[in-house]
Amino acid sequence: MNITPVILTFNEEPNIAATLSSLSWARKIVVVDSGSSDRTAEIARSFGNVWWFVRTFDSHAAQWSFGVHSTGIDTRYVLALDADMRPGPGFREELARFTERPGQAALVPFEYRMQGRPLLGSIYPPQIRVFGKDTVHVAQRGHTQVFTSAAALYRFRAKLIHEDLKPFSRWVVNQLQYASLEAERIRTAPAQSFRDRLRRSGISPAIWGAYAYLRAGGPFKGRASRAYAQERMVFEALLARLLAGPEPASRIPS
Repeated sequence: MNITPVILTFNEEPNIAATLSSLSWARKIVVVDSGSSDRTAEIARSFGNVWWFVRTFDSHAAQWSFGVHSTGIDTRYVLALDADMRPGPGFREELARFTERPGQAALVPFEYRMQGRPLLGSIYPPQIRVFGKDTVHVAQRGHTQVFTSAAALYRFRAKLIHEDLKPFSRWVVNQLQYASLEAERIRTAPAQSFRDRLRRSGISPAIWGAYAYLRAGGPFKGRASRAYAQERMVFEALLARLLAGPEPASRIPS
C-alpha cells in the first residue's frame, strides 16, 4: 500500500501497543516521540516496522510537520494518527482502494469509545487524516493541529476508532494544558465564533455536556455516555474558568 502511518507519542504506554498492532500491514510506521519517560519507546521499538524518532515538543503543528516532511517518508500518502487511534472494520480495505487514486486527501469519521463501549456518536468531527505528503498544510489552531489540503477531498465510510486507555488523572492534566492553549486562542482571535462567545459567557459546560450525552447515546449507552458527557463538561469548565480569570492563559503553568 502506497501509504505511511505517522503517530505522535508522549507517555502512551497504555495505548501504543494496540495502535501499532492494528497497523501490522504497514511496511513502515513513523513514530515521533516527545521524550516519553514510560515504556512507550520500548513497546514501539519492539515492532519491526516502526521507525522511531525523538523531537522536543514545541507545538502539535511543528511536530506533525517534522513527522510528515523530515523522517524520510517515501510513499505518496500519509495516514496521520494519534496514539489512541486505530483503524476500525473495513478501514484497511477502503484505504487500499483510496491509495490507488492520484492526488486526493480524505476526510475520516471516528468511532469514539468509552470504557470499552462504542458510543452512538460524539462531538468529535470527521477530520482530514489521510493526505498526500507533498500537498498537505499543517496549521496550529488553539491546542491542536489542523490538516488542510488543496487536493480533491474523498470521504471515508469506514471509521478510525478513538479510544484513550490512559488513566483519568493523566487525562485531566492534559485537558488543563489544552484548555490553556484554547483560551489563549480565543483571547487573541480577531473575530469570535458563536461557539467561542458561548465559552466566554460561561454557559458552555452545561450546553456541551448535554449535547455530548445525547450524541453519545444518552441512556442507551449508560455509564459510557455519562462518562463522555462528564469529560466534555470538565474541559469546557476548565476553559470557561480560564477565560473568566484575570490571568492570561499563556501564564498558566503546563
